[in-house]
Amino acid sequence: MAAKGYYVMQMRIVRMRIYKEDDTPMKSLRCPHMGRRRRYALPAWLLGLTLLGLASGPVLANDLNVYSARHYQSDDALYARFTELTGITVNRLEDKEDPLLERIIAEGANSPADVLITVDAGRLWRADQAGILGTVNSDVLDARIPAHLRHPDSRWFGFSTRARVIFVAKDRVIPGAIADYADLADPIWRGKVCVRSSSSVYNLSLLGSMIAHEGSRAAEDWAAGVVANMARPPQGGDTDQLKALAAGECDVAIANTYYFVRLLRSDDPEERAIGAKIALIWPNQGTTGTHVNISGAAMIKTAPHPEEAVRFLEFLASDEAQALFTSGNNEYPVVPVPLDNPELESLGTFRADELFVATLAEAQPEAQMIFDRVGWE
Repeated sequence: MAAKGYYVMQMRIVRMRIYKEDDTPMKSLRCPHMGRRRRYALPAWLLGLTLLGLASGPVLANDLNVYSARHYQSDDALYARFTELTGITVNRLEDKEDPLLERIIAEGANSPADVLITVDAGRLWRADQAGILGTVNSDVLDARIPAHLRHPDSRWFGFSTRARVIFVAKDRVIPGAIADYADLADPIWRGKVCVRSSSSVYNLSLLGSMIAHEGSRAAEDWAAGVVANMARPPQGGDTDQLKALAAGECDVAIANTYYFVRLLRSDDPEERAIGAKIALIWPNQGTTGTHVNISGAAMIKTAPHPEEAVRFLEFLASDEAQALFTSGNNEYPVVPVPLDNPELESLGTFRADELFVATLAEAQPEAQMIFDRVGWE
């Protein structure tokens, strides 16, 4: 029992990291001996000892160790419901995507990680290329997850989708002026486009889809055109692009849908007012469909609890979990379920690009080289 208490304590220390919008970390802990929240700058040496304690902790029966790059409080309901249904305790370690991947690789066969959860197919592809993912044999997952949203050999699965769309200022852009991603490179939008940096995995995947559909030359011409049309150097996250759009810094922006719905559902009247100034455009409805990406998960090849890991992945594909993805973080389900999210539902229906998402990942290295060549910072 003492060993179990020590292990769980180590997990909880790490999972208390709190993240702001757009995944900016606030190294904030709640002191167990005080009734109010205080902030502590966590020394590097203490963080290192904490993580080392987790890595060397004992393997516990009927537990599940999840390494997650999703920093959404709404996911707490997913873990709690899984534990309620199965009795399996979920221990969570949260961090940025790349540190999590590097950590699992460094831990090797001794890693306590059972499941990796991350966003964007590119990161799942990188994990697979690193050789750390195991094959999952599950008729449930094969039946419920569309083929283009999972690994062909069942080494990772998409459990929610997010569409990367075009937003415009209602009072400055007439309806129908923009219909496709290609329009963003038109010189008529010179100095009017807001977008985040080329290092954003969301932009890498978007350009990767263009490489897959239209070829490298057309993708590079588009990227060069967008750079020429930028209202300012790329900066901030998706929410920052929407705020700049509402503030008049640009007329057009690129962002994922769930950031927009987050504004519409906000308790802050100022944020709702930002959303009210913006109109959403579903791009490429007459051609390839709107670009979508995934948030997904995989079982680690050396998972100490493989049976529990598979049960958890199957739970994420259940109707109940899919509804939680939708209501909790404003994402689209991969299994048809009622949205139960009026603001998300208000966006309407759209035709999604059904390009195999692994293709997006494979094209990302070339996409980054294109961004570098055209000067997309």
